[in-house]
Amino acid sequence: MIGRVASLAGVLLTAGVGSATAEGDPPFYGHWARGDGNARIRIAPCGSEVCVTNTWIKPGTPGEKTGDRLIMQGNSDGAGKWLGTAFDPQRNLRYKMTINVANDQMTSDGCLLGGLVCKHMSWTRLGWGR
Repeated sequence: MIGRVASLAGVLLTAGVGSATAEGDPPFYGHWARGDGNARIRIAPCGSEVCVTNTWIKPGTPGEKTGDRLIMQGNSDGAGKWLGTAFDPQRNLRYKMTINVANDQMTSDGCLLGGLVCKHMSWTRLGWGR
């Protein structure tokens, strides 16, 4: 369950990057590699929400697979910070998310059970775009 938070919630995303994104796009849109090297994700709009999709999972990584996704909703809290929730349809779980983006680095915190169980992840941007 928390491994899931690590990969996708690790996504989990925010504001504060430069002008390389399309006008109005959140700075966390694009392709990211998880700090431990075990996952890569794509963050892009999906309807009125944001989807974080696993695009690559290192073989042997337990509880993760390519194509898994989180569906996020939230708002910018200024200064490169994004606050919201993420729904994991594969596990029917909802996480509270905090994402921070600065240049090509992102951190994400995903929590369950009212903040009793949390996972912090770091990310490096691989590319811009949806």
